[in-house]
Amino acid sequence: MSADTPTDTEADTASPAATDADGAVDRRQTRGFVGRLRASPFLSDLLSNRLAVVGLSIIVGMVVVAVYARFVYDLGALTQSRLGTEVADRTPPGWIGPAAWNQHLFGTDAAARDIYKRCLYGAWLALKFGTITVSVSTVLGVSLGIVAAYYGDVTDNVVMRTMDVLLAFPSLLLALALVAIFPRELGLWRAVAALTLVYTPRFARVVRGAALTVLEDEYVDATVALGAADPRILVRHVLPNTLAPVTVQSTLNFGLAIIDLAALSFLGFGAQAGTPSWGLMLARGVDNGLLTGKWWLSFFPGLLLAITVLGFNLLGDGMRDALDPRMREAVD
Repeated sequence: MSADTPTDTEADTASPAATDADGAVDRRQTRGFVGRLRASPFLSDLLSNRLAVVGLSIIVGMVVVAVYARFVYDLGALTQSRLGTEVADRTPPGWIGPAAWNQHLFGTDAAARDIYKRCLYGAWLALKFGTITVSVSTVLGVSLGIVAAYYGDVTDNVVMRTMDVLLAFPSLLLALALVAIFPRELGLWRAVAALTLVYTPRFARVVRGAALTVLEDEYVDATVALGAADPRILVRHVLPNTLAPVTVQSTLNFGLAIIDLAALSFLGFGAQAGTPSWGLMLARGVDNGLLTGKWWLSFFPGLLLAITVLGFNLLGDGMRDALDPRMREAVD
């Protein structure tokens, strides 16, 4: 028997070890998406933050309410006036008024429309147009910031000086100036267009700073030396390493976008008359009931608006702490 040939005892002894190694490899390979999520330090830190969990719960609840309202209620019926019908205008909520407790839970407005249904549908409009505003401004800001950081020189100066000009104006004042450019018939869409231009510089500045840090790493120089094209470098190497601050900025700006959309509607530059927008409902509540004791006209839209924005702010702060522990330690 050759000395290099393993004996049966040696083969039997080595076999379990090989099996265990293969089993470990198999377990690692079969660990699914849920397992990777549980092992994520970011998710662990985020879920350990109670305020962030509260914010996430609020957002999930609002999304459920918005989707429910979108598929259950008819927008046309919610915008039409019901004056002259059996429903009285500006009646108090059913649980404090003379009517049945479950009739008009939030009362009726000056056009005898159910405030409860309009508030729920307002959640759909707020989340829908807020998502569009933040998504488009994020894409534009990230693209401009990465291009400015990568090419530098003239490109950087042109892009960032333009962003500085936009940042020099107060956001709501600039949005009011921009929204006046678009036709009034666009309704909330013109507010979305104006706020998209207002938020884009914020993302561009954040991403540019993060991209400049990434471009100093050696692996980027190695990728360039290997002859990789500029789009590949930006998309495959620079962009993924700038997503952390972008994610936090997007979450915080989501709440701000909802407030600004409501503010523009409140001032008459957003939703058209009759639209169940929280900002427009607040404006009509102030006009038709605030000074006469009809507090429910503006209280419930304002309450839902405040709760929704609070949820996004709490989640954004929690994501910031989870992604950048140094910032959390500095605050503490």
